[in-house]
Amino acid sequence: MRAQDADLVRGLPLFRGIAPDSFEALISAGYVQRFPSGVTLVHEGEYPDFLHVLVDGQIHFFAAHDDRETTLSVLTPPATFILAAVITQGPYLKSARTLMPSMAVLIPAAAVREIFARDTEFARATVTELACRYRTITKDLKNHRLRTALERLANWILEQDRQSGSTGSFEIPYEKRVLATQLGMRPEALSRAFADLAELGAVVRGTEVQIRDRKRLVAFGKPNPLIDEPEHCHGI
Repeated sequence: MRAQDADLVRGLPLFRGIAPDSFEALISAGYVQRFPSGVTLVHEGEYPDFLHVLVDGQIHFFAAHDDRETTLSVLTPPATFILAAVITQGPYLKSARTLMPSMAVLIPAAAVREIFARDTEFARATVTELACRYRTITKDLKNHRLRTALERLANWILEQDRQSGSTGSFEIPYEKRVLATQLGMRPEALSRAFADLAELGAVVRGTEVQIRDRKRLVAFGKPNPLIDEPEHCHGI
């Protein structure tokens, strides 16, 4: 493994306080793997063999039931996934596929659990990471239960703009089909919602979003920090 990849892993909050010998045990058991776009890395219902650390690329998390599929989240690096299944040795509750060519460090799940059992700092960091994920999921649940689809889209645009530097213009970072299911909408409903937002201060042309009237968009979406404030988790 390249030293820069090991350093990237070491820099994540999950591994930052780990003892040197514990980190060496984890990183020496791991390896780097590159994946093309569209490859499913994790299958819902299977049991984890590895903890994945995304170094480069973009990962789409989704779930399926009765011929229906929905987006749960999209992960960008650097970040780990799926930590909860590794620690509990439970089945994956979601699948993961690459949205673009990606690179990940794969650390054997058994090695992660061994270090978790004996390294106090790593165990504390693991609990913190999982607590952060719990809070993120709670916010996402509130977003879907308390808002209309159009309100969810308006707030997604405001948050995406913030992440892009609050310039009032940004590119949708992944397929609109993925965005639609992430927001709990059908693709055709998303197209109609984009048209409706033109009257509320945001214009979408292709993959470009422009905020023309921020005050009006905010007045409609009513951003709430207890729903919209990111938790800054470094894993899923």
